[in-house]
Amino acid sequence: MSFIGQMQVFVRVAELSSFTQAAAGLGLPKASVSTAVQQLEERLGTRLLHRTTRRVQLTQDGQVFYERCKDLLADVDEVETLFQRPGQAPLQGRVRIDMSPRVAIRVVLPRLPALLAEHPQLEVELSCTDRRVDLVREGFDCVMRAGPVVDVGLVARPLGRMRMVNCASPAYLAAYGVPQRLEDLASHRLVRYAPTLGGRAAGFEYVHQGQAGEWPMEGAITVNNADAYEGACLAGLGLVQAPLSGLREALADGRLVQVLPEWPAPAMPLNLLYANRRHLVKRVRVVMDWLATVVAEDLAGTEEPA
Repeated sequence: MSFIGQMQVFVRVAELSSFTQAAAGLGLPKASVSTAVQQLEERLGTRLLHRTTRRVQLTQDGQVFYERCKDLLADVDEVETLFQRPGQAPLQGRVRIDMSPRVAIRVVLPRLPALLAEHPQLEVELSCTDRRVDLVREGFDCVMRAGPVVDVGLVARPLGRMRMVNCASPAYLAAYGVPQRLEDLASHRLVRYAPTLGGRAAGFEYVHQGQAGEWPMEGAITVNNADAYEGACLAGLGLVQAPLSGLREALADGRLVQVLPEWPAPAMPLNLLYANRRHLVKRVRVVMDWLATVVAEDLAGTEEPA
């Protein structure tokens, strides 16, 4: 049996937790299924399955290999239908993506049912974290990141530049006053954001006459999560500088108030990052195109002018 055939057998055994049921579903003798898995383990040099008289269970290595097998077999299926006319070959397989929880909940998830209805055999794994994941090591097809691109070896697909606004809660402004110029910030507090607590948190960032600058400010709280960042501002703990697209509702209903509009922070680039491959499989390209459209519609009216 070929290596691809062995992987197909292994995946069925793993999914059904049974050699007998896998053999029945594949139309093979149980002995052939058992032999295929044993040969695969010998080829890889590791045990993939724990076998007892009552159950079959993936080992730790088996779980890792199973996840990779699903992707590889989906790629094989796509290659086999590469030259079929549009509409003949449905998208199938898994796409693993990562983005911030706020973007996932507010922008992506509300639109995801329509995508999955159009491609019912597509499977999306959505990681929601403000942590900078390792795209290659953790097996992500693409990640959405705000800020400068610092990842060597990854391809960046620009999605837009997010306009930044300075905000505070009405209660905070009632207590500390409304700043009219940078010098007024000496009597104000800044909610600090740091991806890693303990690291350096920036002061009040601004752009004036095309030049970027930073004004030092005091701050009583530092957070490492976008939801906590906005929550601290709503609680009256200080000023924040965040993308306008994420604060529109709070600004519209008066929970937050914009301040120092003539001193905005530099626009924040938003990119889709993916591994540098010669060819992206179709399902990944389709999902990336969809994400680009969804984000562009969300940024409409709030994106930094070119």
